[in-house]
Amino acid sequence: MINLVHNELIKLVRKKRLYIILAIVTVLVALFTYAQMKEVKSLQERLGTTDWRSQLQQDIVNKQNRLNSSTIPDDLRKYFLIRISEQEYYLEHDVDPSAPGAPTFMRMFVENSIDLLMPLMVVVVVGDLVSSELSGGTIKMLLTRPVKRWRILMSKFLTMILSVSFIVLSLGLLSYLISGAVFGYSGWTMPILTGFSIKGNDLVTTNVHLIYQWQYLLMELGLAWFVGIIVGSITLMLSVLIRSTAAVTGVMLATLISGPILANMVSSWESAKYLFMVNLRITNYISGGAPPIQGMTLGFSMIILTIWGIAALLVAFITFTRRDVY
Repeated sequence: MINLVHNELIKLVRKKRLYIILAIVTVLVALFTYAQMKEVKSLQERLGTTDWRSQLQQDIVNKQNRLNSSTIPDDLRKYFLIRISEQEYYLEHDVDPSAPGAPTFMRMFVENSIDLLMPLMVVVVVGDLVSSELSGGTIKMLLTRPVKRWRILMSKFLTMILSVSFIVLSLGLLSYLISGAVFGYSGWTMPILTGFSIKGNDLVTTNVHLIYQWQYLLMELGLAWFVGIIVGSITLMLSVLIRSTAAVTGVMLATLISGPILANMVSSWESAKYLFMVNLRITNYISGGAPPIQGMTLGFSMIILTIWGIAALLVAFITFTRRDVY
């Protein structure tokens, strides 16, 4: 099995897709760092102060002014009400939720990448693990070896896990190193509030507690890794079912892009909570964000994603071990 995985990793490196992902992440992090720096400077100049309390109070006032508009959608109104409650809680407990520093930037970058950017990178790497060999005919050479089919697919699954781990670590490490050059590298022990939950339009703070930012980041990166494994498993299944790498990538691209759109539109469609792409942004549960559909929780989303992942792997293994290769 180790030799098979080693073989798959060599093929993956030769395709240079991991290098392309590193380059893309580097460019994006640099752009977002610059944008964040400009936004911070603009806000400080507009308010005439660097005091985070004044900035947070101004943000609350801006949201309250928008709530006075009669044309604001109900979902956005609910979001603003919850965010205002969170910000008031931060002010009351004297905690700066956006203190400058590389760890803070990394936390926000991973949180905003978990439902689209990071899964897309997983698709780019995993999309052709099987389909390229099926379309190119090289799968026949693999199957002529005295190795059972399930072991071949298992080696590709383990390669996918290693690839997801590499992508998640790259996101975290590059966002820390690049943003730290601008914002500084301190902030690991900054207190972060977690444990918020949503009940209707109210923010429940009963279970809210303080943890260090490094602990929060470990949770966040763990959740990102979990999402990557699920997306990778579904992509692997499609790679087994579809011979065209472009088709696999296209299907997953359309599915992932539809996720954030559906999450903003399905508040009244109860059944949508069973779709995997609606459940990808699981970091919202630890940061206090509102779930796409009333009643969704971290446990629920992780169970749904786990079911999708297991089902995808079952279909992939059954199909791969039984199909005729020609």
